[in-house]
Amino acid sequence: MHPADSNYEARVRASLARQAAMATLGVSLEAVAPGRVVLAMAHRSAYTQQHGFVHAGIVSTALDSACGYAAFSLMPPDAAVLTIEFKVNLLAPAKGPHFRFEGQVVKPGRTISVVDGRALQFDTDGQEKLVATMTATVMTVTGRDDVKH
Repeated sequence: MHPADSNYEARVRASLARQAAMATLGVSLEAVAPGRVVLAMAHRSAYTQQHGFVHAGIVSTALDSACGYAAFSLMPPDAAVLTIEFKVNLLAPAKGPHFRFEGQVVKPGRTISVVDGRALQFDTDGQEKLVATMTATVMTVTGRDDVKH
């Protein structure tokens, strides 16, 4: 995939740095490439539901950002993105203690892009387990003062 802006990585990093929700969750950018973003997060008890697993809403939130930034990496410099739909499959309890959230553009588009996401957990021995998947539809936004890149 070819980004519309050669400065895509700096734009992704700057945008993520402005996102208070991801900062609150302690989410960091692990990797960025055209059409692909990987975010990382550690398990924290504040994110859990009654059984001690990371709440599905937290997993979905991080996956949504990974998918959105994957699409954003392909956008022109004056564009932003907004998610317009997503579906999440929760495959296993999210126990951690470490998580990786991957977004990969499947179908880039001028107006609408389709992105697949994967949430992986890593136990203390480094064993990887897929805990959730997402398919997101992301809209390109330009010319709106309330939605800036």
